Amino acid sequence: MNLPQVMTPARQQPVSREQTQALLDRRSAASALIKPRDHYTLADRLEAQADAHAERPFLIYGEQVLSYAQLDALADQMAHACLARGLGPGDVCALLMENRPAFFACWFGLVKLGVVVAFINTQVSGKPLLHALQTTGAKALVVGEECLGSLQATAGLPQLPVWLVNDTEQPWPGPLPHGVDTAFAGDLAAAPRSRFPRELRAGIEAQAPTLLIFTSGTTGLPKAARYSHMRWMSSGDVMEVTLQATADDVFYCCLPLYHGAAATSVTSTALRVGASIVVRRKFSVREFWRDVARHRISVFQYIGEICRYLLNRPVQPGEREHSLRCMLGAGLSGDAWQRWLERFGPIQVFEGWGATEANTNLINVDNYLGSCGRVPDWNRTNLRLVRYDVENDCHPRDENGFYQLCKVGEVGEAMGFIVDHPDIGGGRFEGYTCAAATESKIRRNVLQAGDAWWSSGDLLREDADGYCYFVDRIGDTYRWKSENVSTQEVADALSDLPGLELINVYGVQVPEHEGRAGMAAVLMQPGHVFDPQALYQLAEARLPRYAAPVFVRVSAAADMTSTFKLRKVDLQRQGYCPQACADPLFIRDENSRSYQPYSVEMLAQAGLPAFIGGQHG
Repeated sequence: MNLPQVMTPARQQPVSREQTQALLDRRSAASALIKPRDHYTLADRLEAQADAHAERPFLIYGEQVLSYAQLDALADQMAHACLARGLGPGDVCALLMENRPAFFACWFGLVKLGVVVAFINTQVSGKPLLHALQTTGAKALVVGEECLGSLQATAGLPQLPVWLVNDTEQPWPGPLPHGVDTAFAGDLAAAPRSRFPRELRAGIEAQAPTLLIFTSGTTGLPKAARYSHMRWMSSGDVMEVTLQATADDVFYCCLPLYHGAAATSVTSTALRVGASIVVRRKFSVREFWRDVARHRISVFQYIGEICRYLLNRPVQPGEREHSLRCMLGAGLSGDAWQRWLERFGPIQVFEGWGATEANTNLINVDNYLGSCGRVPDWNRTNLRLVRYDVENDCHPRDENGFYQLCKVGEVGEAMGFIVDHPDIGGGRFEGYTCAAATESKIRRNVLQAGDAWWSSGDLLREDADGYCYFVDRIGDTYRWKSENVSTQEVADALSDLPGLELINVYGVQVPEHEGRAGMAAVLMQPGHVFDPQALYQLAEARLPRYAAPVFVRVSAAADMTSTFKLRKVDLQRQGYCPQACADPLFIRDENSRSYQPYSVEMLAQAGLPAFIGGQHG
C-alpha cells in the first residue's frame, strides 16, 4: 500500500497499559448506566438537573446568562407551543438555526414533547436542503430568522409548516419567503412556562431516537444518522469520567450545534455535571482567548482547523496565562499538538476518533502526542483494524475468505463489531433514516461466519504500545474545513457545466492544513473551453462553500477516467504541483468570484502554501 506517512513527533514515554485500561474501564462502566429499555430520556435528565441546579448558570451568550431553571422554562414554553400546533411524540421536527440560546430552548422543548429533532446544516440550501427535509420525514420546520436566506434560495420546498423564531441580532431585511408562519413567534411568547407534563413522553424508551444528525457518506447526499436518548446521555456520563468534569467547569461551544460534536459531547457533559456553557454563534480567532479570560473557560471542544488558526495568530502577551485545563476533539496533527503545548502551556488534550453514527470510538486519555487513542487490550473493545488495499480498493481475505487483522504498524480500516442484544446499549449501530444507507455501512462475515461490523471508511495505524493514529479516509470522501465532502455529490452538482464532458472530483493534501482541499479535473467537449466564472457560479448556487473545489485542472486526456480509481490516486499524488501536472491549473478566488489561473501570488491570496518542484514550499 502506498499511503501517507504518519509523522511521530517527540513525546513523553507511554504510561502503563494498566493505568490506561483502568480509566477506559471506568468510561465503559459509565456508558452502561442507562439501559436501552429504561423509560428515561434527555428531557428527564434536563428536568432533574434544572431542579437540582436551578440558579446555576447554564448558558452564557454575550451578556445574556440563562440559569438551568430559566432554560428549562423556555423549553417548557416551546413544548406547549408545538403541542398546540399539532406535534406529538414520535414526530420529527427539523431545526434550522445558528448557535444561540433559542437553539437550546427549541431543541429541548421539542424533546420534552417526545419529538425527534433533525438538525439542519445552516450552510445548505437548494437541493441539499430539500433532501434534508425529505429524508428525515420532518412534519414541521423551526427556522431562525437568521437562516431565512436558505429558504429564499430554495425552490420547491415541501408542503410543511415553517415556524419562525425571531432573531433580534439578525432581523430579516425584506419580504419573508413564501409559507413562513410569523404568528408562531407570538404564540411561543404567549405559551405557558409551566412544567410540561411528562405523561406524553412517558412511553419513550432510552433506545428511541432523539436526534437526527447529518453526516456525509462516501457517495451521494448526506445521510441522517439516528442518535438515541441513551447514546446522548451516555456521552455525558463517559465524558464526565474522562474529563473529570464538575459543576465548576465552564465549557466553550464555538462549533456549530448542527454538527453534533457540540450538541453531544459538550452539551451532554455540561448538563450531566451541572456546568455552564459559553455559546458563541461562530468561532472567532480574535475573540477566542478574550472569551476564555472573560468567562474563565476551562474546557473547549476543538477541531484541528481551529487550533491551526489560533497557532497562526501572532503571539500575544500573557497568552499562556489562562484558565483552560483541557480540550477535546479530533484532527489535531502531531506537529500542531506539539506547537500548541509549547505555546499555550500544559493543557490536557483529549484527541479522539469516531463518527456521528459510529458504534465504537477511541480517545487519547494519556495526552500522548499525536495519537487518537489507545487500546491496551484488544479483547476488551469492539474495535478492530482490518487490512485494506488502497490501490485496489478492497479488503484482502485469508484462505477461509475472512478479512485479515492488521499487525502492529500496518494501516487498516477501523471497524466496530455490532452488538445486537436488547439489554446492551454499547456497540449498537443505530444507523440512518434510510435502510439502504444503513445496510451500506455494515460488513458481514468479516472475521467469522454470521458476524456484522460497522465500516468506518477510516484508515488507522497502531504502534507497539497500543496507540492508534488516524491516517486517511478511504475512497471518495475527504474532510475540509471540518466538513466531510462527498466527491460524488460535488461531481453531480457540477456535472451540467456547459460544454463539460467529464469531471473527476477528489481531495488533495495541502501543507499546514488539516484534511484535504477539493480539486476537480475537468475534460471539456471538443470545441468548448473551460469557463472558470461559470464553474464558480454553479458551485456557489449548488454547494456549501466548504464543498466547492479549491483547485481545478483542465485535462486534455480523453481517457482520464478509463481506470477511474487508479487514475484518481495518481491525480491525488500530483496535487496542485505545476511541475507534476502539465494541465492548466486554476484556483478558486472569492474576490473575483471566479477561478483564476494558478500562480504563487494567487495561492498566497487564497492563504495556501506553494507546491513547487514536487515539494511543498
